[in-house]
Amino acid sequence: MTSGTLTARVAPPIGLGSRKAIHLLERNVRVYRQLWVIVFSGFFEPVFYLFSISIGIEKLVGEGFTVGGETIRYAAFAAPALLAASAMNGAIFESTMNIFFKLKFGKIYDAMLATPIGPSDIAVGEIGWSLIRGGLYSTAFILVMVVMGFVQSWWGVLALPAALLIGFAFAAVGMAATTFMRSWQDLDLVTLATLPLFLFSATFYPITLYPGWLQAVARISPLYHGVELERALTLGQFDWTIAGHVAFLVAMGLAGLWVASRRIATLLLK
Repeated sequence: MTSGTLTARVAPPIGLGSRKAIHLLERNVRVYRQLWVIVFSGFFEPVFYLFSISIGIEKLVGEGFTVGGETIRYAAFAAPALLAASAMNGAIFESTMNIFFKLKFGKIYDAMLATPIGPSDIAVGEIGWSLIRGGLYSTAFILVMVVMGFVQSWWGVLALPAALLIGFAFAAVGMAATTFMRSWQDLDLVTLATLPLFLFSATFYPITLYPGWLQAVARISPLYHGVELERALTLGQFDWTIAGHVAFLVAMGLAGLWVASRRIATLLLK
C-alpha cells in the first residue's frame, strides 16, 4: 500500500464513502434474512401507540386540535409524529447497539479494513442499512395511516422520503456517537436522549401549549423538525419553514456521517 493510499484511508477527505459500501449493505441483508422476526418486531410499537390514541385518548381530547386554521382529529395530529418517531427509533437503535457490538466485540470492521473497503464506506454502508430498516418500519406505518384515514393530502406520498431523511439524520449521528462509547452501559445514554425527544418534540401536543422556555428547547430538537415535516406533508399544510426542517436534517446527517467515518479511521487504522 502506498503512503498516499494509506493517508487517504486514515484521513478520508470528505467521508462520504464510495460504491464499495454496497458490499456492507449486502452483508447486512444476508445476515438479517435469518433474523427477519427481529426486524419486523420494530413495526408494532408505533402502531400500538396509534391504535391506543385512536380508540381511547382521542375520546378524552374531544374535537381535536386546530392546525393552520383547520380542526383535525387528535389521532390525525399524532400519527405523523409517531411516524417520525418510528423512523428515529428504527435508525438510531440499529446504528448504536448493533454497531457497538460489531466495533468493540465482533471486530467486523477490522476484517473489512483489510480489504479495499475504507472507513467512509463502512459509515455509508451501515447508515444505509439503518435507513433500509427504518424505511421498512415507516412504509408499514404509512400504510396503516392510509387505511385509518390519517393521510389527508396527496402530499402524503412524500411522507416516506421524509421518513428516510429523518432516519438518515439519526442513523448518522447515532453511529458517530457509538464510536465514542466504551461499554454497554454507555448505551443507556441513547434512551436518555431519545425518550425526552419523543415526549417533548410536539409529538402529542402543539408546541404552542408548551411553556415558553420549553418551546425554545423543543425547536432545536431534531425530532421536532422531523415531526413538523411529516405533519405538513400528511395534512397538506405548507409554509417556508419546511425548507428549514429539511436543511436541519440534511446538515445533521452529513455532519454525523463525516464524524463517523473519521472516528472509525481513528479507532481502527492507528
